[in-house]
Amino acid sequence: MTAALLLAAMGGLMAVGVPVAFALGGLGLAMLLAAGLSPLMVPQGLYSLTDSFVLLSVPLFLLMSNVLLKGGAGRSLFGAVQSWVGHWPGGLGIATVLSCAVFAAISGSSVACAATIGTVAIKEMTERGYAKPFVYGLVAAGGTLGILIPPSIPMIVYCVLTDDSIADMFLAGVGPGLLLCLMFIVFSFLYGKFGKGCRLAPKATWAERRAASLAALPVVAIAALVIGSIYLGVCTPTESAGLGFVAALAAVGRRITRAQLREAAMESMRTTVTIFLIMAGATVFGKAITLYQIPQEVAQAVSDTVTSVGPFVFAVCAVLLVMGFFLESMSMLMIMMPVLHPALLDMGIDTIWFGIIFMLMIECALITPPVGLNLYVIQAVAKTPIEPVIKGVWPFIAMMFAAVLAVYLVPKLALGLPFGF
Repeated sequence: MTAALLLAAMGGLMAVGVPVAFALGGLGLAMLLAAGLSPLMVPQGLYSLTDSFVLLSVPLFLLMSNVLLKGGAGRSLFGAVQSWVGHWPGGLGIATVLSCAVFAAISGSSVACAATIGTVAIKEMTERGYAKPFVYGLVAAGGTLGILIPPSIPMIVYCVLTDDSIADMFLAGVGPGLLLCLMFIVFSFLYGKFGKGCRLAPKATWAERRAASLAALPVVAIAALVIGSIYLGVCTPTESAGLGFVAALAAVGRRITRAQLREAAMESMRTTVTIFLIMAGATVFGKAITLYQIPQEVAQAVSDTVTSVGPFVFAVCAVLLVMGFFLESMSMLMIMMPVLHPALLDMGIDTIWFGIIFMLMIECALITPPVGLNLYVIQAVAKTPIEPVIKGVWPFIAMMFAAVLAVYLVPKLALGLPFGF
């Protein structure tokens, strides 16, 4: 009963336009006061949240990706991939997916990934006769790979909430990330082969390929540096993010002005503050619902009514799908995990495996209307109405559901080493 009232209150606050961070924090504080508990628990909880070395990686990854964005790294990366596959059927679509995958291995942010590659790919593809809804949907969906292919900011936050290993979580995302890339690539190839109006790009010469590849080499090197330093045990994720930022500055230093660097820093700061405000509100909310024994009650109710993993995962995915129509990914993560985590432990579900399914579902939230962030990123980049963007994402949402099913049926896709083998 308490949980139902809490959900109703949460829904009411968000329906009248209260930001998620303040809805979570306000409800948590009200619950603490109603129980006669000291409000000093709030600043104590916020201090414990911010006193985290791991979370320092969030602004650093954002700063690295924004510096690369301002420095034109997306254009170099797309040009290099296009020179190798652009003449294939659907080649520009394939180049877009591969560019998103590489940039995802640098940025950790789906929005940065979609914006960086979209600024180049949308113009190139539409000029070659690709239908605009397909182009917009492909870039929006390709951008979501920033959540799944490590490093990933939502994965970092998930591991902070569940006390899992970030390196293990990153590694688990590689197999499903490559699977999703393959699905997008096959769809682009079939679209280029059988779709109407797509014109093949001219085949690049070996000299053009060599020049384009050399121009993109620093971006690929940064991706290898960031991921390799973590998996080899040389750096923590935070140290790796700082190393990546320095490498990004070195790579684009001559192409970025002081004004652009300042703008990149401000954009990173705004995004970081937004994420941390939501986390702060969720921390207060999490303390309150724990003291009210709500997660334990939910876990007990799940254990009593759901006796197997399959129905539980299906039910969670259904809830996340509905929530994705109204909430962005970080809010879903902060609202759901404090409640779900005890149930996962109670049912003996591997939290790393479940985390990959969760990441796939919040990927869907990034491209489902009406509040999917990537939809509005592509709308802004392409300067287009939102309707064709929404029209173009539905096939990719279906592919994401197929990836969820694949990870459920073949857990080694996420838990096997390496890449599901």
